[in-house]
Amino acid sequence: MASVIERLTLDMLTPTSVSVKKQQYVEVNGTEYPIGEPWRRAYVNSVFGRQQVMDEVPEPYRSAIFAVWGDEPTVEDPVDESPVEETEEENESDAGSAE
Repeated sequence: MASVIERLTLDMLTPTSVSVKKQQYVEVNGTEYPIGEPWRRAYVNSVFGRQQVMDEVPEPYRSAIFAVWGDEPTVEDPVDESPVEETEEENESDAGSAE
């Protein structure tokens, strides 16, 4: 009888980041065969990345990540700049140069 198994792998777990890989396998007569392509997601040890790990990564993988990452973020979240703001600024500077 065939059964489907999902496995998670923590790749490149460092104090600043981790890559999580999910792969589904089908087991046929005691042998596992991968199904489709693996799913991957990278997480960084920032405030936002730590929250993503809490929300998306199941135990015991979550605990393994935080055992390496420690209690505090080691990476700052990037500053989020809206493309709309950049476009408005560009328009203002273009309008000023036309005068």
